Amino acid sequence: MSNPGAGDKLPDIALTTPDGGTVKPSDFAGRKLVLFFYPKDDTPGCTTENLDFSALAADFAAAGTALLGISKDPPAKHQKFAAKHGLTAPLASDAEAGGLSDALGIWTEKVNYGRTYMGMVRTTYLVAADGTIARVWDKVKVKGHAAEVLEAAKAL
Repeated sequence: MSNPGAGDKLPDIALTTPDGGTVKPSDFAGRKLVLFFYPKDDTPGCTTENLDFSALAADFAAAGTALLGISKDPPAKHQKFAAKHGLTAPLASDAEAGGLSDALGIWTEKVNYGRTYMGMVRTTYLVAADGTIARVWDKVKVKGHAAEVLEAAKAL
């Protein structure tokens, strides 16, 4: 499945938690879920995005919405990143080939300063309680994004 959108079922692919466990989208069945995919731990935009979602974590919980931040970084790096910045939004690693970001079509070839490499397209999915995608934000601009997603989650 490539680039699913609103109304499509979210692929149920396991991710690795910072403690070495696993988590799948189906683990959140019956409640809303925000999956925010970001390129790399401890970079300015990704740190800001994670801090913004963490700052609103209680508001998301009050709206019946779980959060999960996802990158290709290994679990140990997620642990350090969360501890360093006091992040409260849970993180997961999607490092396996054929993982969730591959299935969603957001782990893709990128070009920066003439250099071609594989990278994560900053993308957020709001998933309804039934596991279908309610909304997709692609090529996210970080400023104000978490608050916009919260408003959409409240309205769902």
